[in-house]
Amino acid sequence: MSFHDLRGFLGRLEREQQLARVGSEVDPHLETTALSLRALREGGPALLMQHPRGSQHAYLGNLMGHRRRIELAMADRPLSSLRELGTLLASIKEPRWPSSLRQALAQWPELAQLAHVAPQNVRDAAFLDRSIERKDIDLAELPIQHCWPGDAGKLITLGLVVTRGTRQTRQNVAIYRQQVIGPNRVIMRWLPHRGGALDYADWKRAHPQQPFPVLVVIGADPATLLAAVAPVPDTLSEYEFAGLLRGQRTRLWRSELTGLDAPAGAEIVLEGFIHPDDTALEGPFGDHT
Repeated sequence: MSFHDLRGFLGRLEREQQLARVGSEVDPHLETTALSLRALREGGPALLMQHPRGSQHAYLGNLMGHRRRIELAMADRPLSSLRELGTLLASIKEPRWPSSLRQALAQWPELAQLAHVAPQNVRDAAFLDRSIERKDIDLAELPIQHCWPGDAGKLITLGLVVTRGTRQTRQNVAIYRQQVIGPNRVIMRWLPHRGGALDYADWKRAHPQQPFPVLVVIGADPATLLAAVAPVPDTLSEYEFAGLLRGQRTRLWRSELTGLDAPAGAEIVLEGFIHPDDTALEGPFGDHT
């Protein structure tokens, strides 16, 4: 079974007892992290914390903390199938078309999967039900967590950052931590060799005085979440790889403001720009390194 939104995936997890609802109030300051970490260490379920303090939005933790949930995110395929997808990715990067009918028949299951690669553009999206602009934006309405006692502030930790440079048509989708520093401002942190940073560097060289468009997607479908952390070739978009994982084409909505695409089933999409020479001090923060 494939999922184009997070809510359908959570419904499946709940039916398989891979999701637990937390009905009591939970504090995004340290407590959400503590509960998620405990569930991860104990091999427990994903946690849907329905009443984060100070927010009307639910908080989801430990989503991919178990092998079974990752398999369900990949249309219920075993983790071992990732090796086959790796081979398929290699064939996309360096395609070798069949040289005979016998070879074509042997490769047909592999070639058939390529039908799921190209995303599908749609006009409607789940997150369009409510739109907030400019000074009306207040990120404090979201249950953004303060993860560790020594952290400088709240961090968006599972936002999919969508960018596009000037040299390629593909869009890069990756997870970069963002420290909240104002009602509508965050610090975007990406290492110099990452796709988003490379796109930004290309943009600055081509358009040194123009702001760089960015989307941040919160609450995306599970296949797109996995694709965002996968080592896909730079010539391939994570949206295309998500189609392979899902076994169905990724449905995308295009932003008129930024020209970038977001998964149509996402819960929340932040649209904005990184302005030239607009920097800020970050941290300290806890990290896996």
